[in-house]
Amino acid sequence: MFGPLNRRSVLTGIAGAAALGFVPTRFAIGQQAKIKVGLLLSHGGAYAGPGIGVTNGIKLALAERGGKIAGREVEFVMVDDESNPAKGPENTHRLVTGEKVDFLVGPVHSGVAMGMVKVARETEVLTIIPNAGFNAATGPLCAKNIFRTSFSNWQANAPMGKVAIDRGYKNVVTITWKYAAGEEMINAFVDRFTDLGGKVVKQMALPFPDTEFQAHLTEIASLKPDAVYAFFAGSGGSKFIKDYAAVGLKSIPLLGPGFLTDGVLPDYAEAAEGILTTLHYADALDNPENHKFRAAYKAAYGKEADFYAVQGYDAGQLMAVGLDAAKGDAAAKAAIIAAMEKAEIKSPRGTFTLSKSHNPIQDVYLRQVKGGKEVVLGVAQKAVNDPGTGCKIA
Repeated sequence: MFGPLNRRSVLTGIAGAAALGFVPTRFAIGQQAKIKVGLLLSHGGAYAGPGIGVTNGIKLALAERGGKIAGREVEFVMVDDESNPAKGPENTHRLVTGEKVDFLVGPVHSGVAMGMVKVARETEVLTIIPNAGFNAATGPLCAKNIFRTSFSNWQANAPMGKVAIDRGYKNVVTITWKYAAGEEMINAFVDRFTDLGGKVVKQMALPFPDTEFQAHLTEIASLKPDAVYAFFAGSGGSKFIKDYAAVGLKSIPLLGPGFLTDGVLPDYAEAAEGILTTLHYADALDNPENHKFRAAYKAAYGKEADFYAVQGYDAGQLMAVGLDAAKGDAAAKAAIIAAMEKAEIKSPRGTFTLSKSHNPIQDVYLRQVKGGKEVVLGVAQKAVNDPGTGCKIA
């Protein structure tokens, strides 16, 4: 009974089972296996915090479903992207061709995303970007299998151009890290700001992830602009805000995308007081989904959620929409993609849909740090749809 089976005996057994109608389908067999989700995120350095937030968010979304999607358990395979663009393709291949994940989720860093997207396009692995905003992912490098639950760099920054003009700021200095995300974010603001009549006095850039700001801050003081527009994130954002206040520049209004202040409070509340930012999320948004999410996140992790966690949470929601439609069959890519394209995600940020290039169509809020809290002043621009320039999804 327990001796070795040869090929003929196996085939004979299958044929007999088929005659009785007992042969399981390909998927019925596969349904017993776990869905493998590869997380390509930062575990250390400047972007460790964002990486943790995304990871916690996606795990919370799946925990709310009992750790299963369409009846299948989920297994996470984690690889540190090291915030190193040069290793993006290699680390992506570790998950896609090595681990053979069903879904690829990541990264935080836009430079890493460039290499990751190339591999995702070649292998056609189902991919969700939960943070990296580089425009090309939903532009020239878009693909049927690639989705984003965060933002494009253009989308998060362009609305502030009009805000600055409306507040009477005519001359502005910009400062960021010199890499893909920094350049795209600054350019989005500058284009809108100058189109509306504003003038950029000077654009400053530091190598990533340099945080030696002193010389640049001294120059800003000498230029005396009406305002400064800055993009830094993670620990770099915290240090910039602290240094900006320490050298006495708080009389010059500081503006930026929300990445600048998220994660800074409450440790640097006094230094951050008054900073204006635009982003597709704010902690204080008053909607049922946000209240429920923030309570669940704090109960699960013992700390407050940030927008990185929201983006990870929504990546989990979007993944579930696709797999539910395919009844858990991760190989049914056409059905999964079709469902994800039509998804309406009830997010803590507010309900959003996806554009033809698979980027969220979402409100961008105007926020300001007041009394140690991120206060929502209103909507800077409603239903912002990234133009997706160069995307040719059929």
